[in-house]
Amino acid sequence: MSVSLAKGGNVSLTKEAPNLTSVTVALGWQVRASTGADYDLDASALALGANHKILSDAHFVFFNNLRSPDGSIEHLGDNLVGGEGGDDEQINVDLVAVPPNVNSVVFAVSIYDADNRRQSFGQVRNAFIRVVDRNTGSELARFDLTEEASTETAMVFGELYRYNSEWKFRAIGQGYASGLRGIALDFGVNVG
Repeated sequence: MSVSLAKGGNVSLTKEAPNLTSVTVALGWQVRASTGADYDLDASALALGANHKILSDAHFVFFNNLRSPDGSIEHLGDNLVGGEGGDDEQINVDLVAVPPNVNSVVFAVSIYDADNRRQSFGQVRNAFIRVVDRNTGSELARFDLTEEASTETAMVFGELYRYNSEWKFRAIGQGYASGLRGIALDFGVNVG
């Protein structure tokens, strides 16, 4: 049974699925209004240490870097169109293989070339993030974004994190008008 989360809510994935070893974090969306150009939304994951900063630039997993250095986080590939109503992009996380110095994994979605295309999350609807047990295929948690984000071009959807010996998931829904660059800078990625 999936737990539906509100912004700021969290759930213990370990309690929901006691034998949990691996999850797929799936993100999806649909386009509400078109500016004429295709919408290319991109999912990414950032592996963070205890200071809530990225461990290294190689721990920023996205369409140009599909795997974390240890292989525990893997992006399944860029969907250049998306918006069909199901999962548009997926990121697998092997919870057993995540190194102990990774305290959390933050999941973000950004609109590619948003400024030039004059696109924002205000034109996106039915956006969601869900966590699925890879072994059973069962959805464990889901967060549906309902807020109007008229100027934001990137958004942190949620966070998978360790708490004592448990893995938990928190719904975040924080928008950024500064795009993926703003998210990367906030978490300490060297964007050059």
